[in-house]
Amino acid sequence: MPRILRIHNRIVIGGPTLNVLNLTKYLAPGYETMLVAGEKEDHEKDASSLAHAMNIEPVLVSEMGRSVSAKNDVAAYNRIKKLIKEFKPDIVHTHAAKPGLIGRLAAASCKVPVIVHTFHGHVFHSYFSKTKTRLIINTERYLATKANAIVAISEQQKKELALDFKIAREKKFRIIPLGFELDRFTLDQDEKRHRFRSEFQVADDEIAIGITGRLVPVKNHEVFLKGLSHVLQNTSKKVRAFIVGDGETRQQLEAWATALNIPYTAAGDSFDVTKPLVFTSWRGDIDVINAGLDIVTLTSLNEGTPVSLIEAQASNKPIVSTRVGGIQDIVIENETALLSGIHDQQLFSDNLLQLVNNDDLRYNLGRKGSDWVMKKFSAQRLANDMDHLYQALLRKKRIHGR
Repeated sequence: MPRILRIHNRIVIGGPTLNVLNLTKYLAPGYETMLVAGEKEDHEKDASSLAHAMNIEPVLVSEMGRSVSAKNDVAAYNRIKKLIKEFKPDIVHTHAAKPGLIGRLAAASCKVPVIVHTFHGHVFHSYFSKTKTRLIINTERYLATKANAIVAISEQQKKELALDFKIAREKKFRIIPLGFELDRFTLDQDEKRHRFRSEFQVADDEIAIGITGRLVPVKNHEVFLKGLSHVLQNTSKKVRAFIVGDGETRQQLEAWATALNIPYTAAGDSFDVTKPLVFTSWRGDIDVINAGLDIVTLTSLNEGTPVSLIEAQASNKPIVSTRVGGIQDIVIENETALLSGIHDQQLFSDNLLQLVNNDDLRYNLGRKGSDWVMKKFSAQRLANDMDHLYQALLRKKRIHGR
């Protein structure tokens, strides 16, 4: 059986972690996998319990952090080289930027037969200065020469990587969308909706709007808050909004909410039903939250394939989002989602208000979501697609596994 050394940045809540865990789980027993991961950051929500539930025990390389550190990065490189020499993988598959840097260099140095890298997103715009961005792009172009194949998770992402940023020739890319265990988002919806709305005392005739994800600049939550302000000023309906997640911009978001005259309940404070905005911090029961919401939103400046929108559609929730990254590949515009440009605040706000005021439109945009994503984003489909890629690459190297 072929051996895979799979390297991911951190086992934290989010789509990329679910992807690597599902690959590890669903490719067994046909492949023997060692999953390697770095240390999580303080503001991130640990997801090791998800790994344990799948009987997966990742190997921790604590030196492999998000920040650039010559000392730690060299130590991580040497540690991964040691793991490669001990495990003797047929395939090294790296996921995300730092593992892609360290893992591909280590695998090439150790002459691993097959090297694969997955871009779950990229930082080629909206993150850093022009000089730093240019350095990152040139580094990725060099690293692409070390890989036998590069996985893009959407058609739009492949276009950006191959044609816009010229990371590698188009023939080196394979499109393999993410895959998830989505059944929990379709089951017991009425009971879960009652549980969520009872916890937050949301009335039956109240419209609940949510946004889920890290509270960081690239997620652009200011657009959400301005959209919420527009709704509160222009609807006669009762509305409650929920910001689910945590991170470095939480205090800034609270300040913006205050400036926009949006009363809020902060995570950890005594709950106040009269305040239209709730910061929940991290939650592990996203299936319960989605069941309780009426509208799910996203406002990012840069995205790969946002898992929150896949899960929202599995829950049959309508979406209001910016048109960014691979989003157009995971929603059906005007059938499961209303989209706007990343800098078009007015259209985002108008789309949100339209869904709040129009009950029929909310229902119609929500009802198609589950069938759409269950076919396209299942964990088994992900594993099958990756198996086909691995086998093709192994055949080229005349390796059939142990």
